[in-house]
Amino acid sequence: MSDATAEVSNDPVSIDEMPWVDPATLPPSDLPYDDGEPMESPWHVGSGPLLKAGYIAARGGQMLDFYVGVNMFVYYSWNQVRNQEYKGPDVYFIKGVDGQKPRLYWAIWDEDGRYPDVVIELLSPTTEQQDLTTKLEIYRQKFHLIEYFCIAPQCERMFGWKGAGELMQPLQRDDRGWLWSEYLGLWIGPWRGFHQGEDQIWPRFYHADGSLVLLEAESEKQRADQLAARVAALEAELAALRGSA
Repeated sequence: MSDATAEVSNDPVSIDEMPWVDPATLPPSDLPYDDGEPMESPWHVGSGPLLKAGYIAARGGQMLDFYVGVNMFVYYSWNQVRNQEYKGPDVYFIKGVDGQKPRLYWAIWDEDGRYPDVVIELLSPTTEQQDLTTKLEIYRQKFHLIEYFCIAPQCERMFGWKGAGELMQPLQRDDRGWLWSEYLGLWIGPWRGFHQGEDQIWPRFYHADGSLVLLEAESEKQRADQLAARVAALEAELAALRGSA
């Protein structure tokens, strides 16, 4: 028996050198990420990014250990890929993941098996029935969602469910018509104002105390207004002192 030590190579091994791997079963790397269909209205176009920006602001301004997807495909099975069922949630949230990783879509097999934890769907006449029935079942059975929310245009109606074992238990709105997300630690409620040049009633996040989660631009404006108010107060105080001298 030879005492020679076999040389071990650290060079990458190609697929062709792995006879135990069937290339046909490997995950595709060029999945579609855009269905080419326009959003239903300016409200639908603006609401998703507004919710994403609000949650990022609530978490400190950087998407480091969480991810928020907006109008972005979620792939969870080969059947879904083969049947070209490429639809994804309007907005979804996942904690405990690398938020800086570049993504064109969310593929479960590329994300250590992680599914979205919370989904928000923006209802429309063409999607409402599916969002409240078919998608609810998919999110319950396959995603095992922690929470699911559906919001109608202008926030006229809002629905919420919380995962409870094999069930999705309806959430109750408070006296203001808001829904509480325990997972996000925020209220979801309507807000009237301008966003992307549109004066509409948008879905926004509110802190537990009921105060609006300010976006970065709103926080900067608030700081500027407070500074201006302090300067004005000092100028008034100096003018009063001069007048009494």
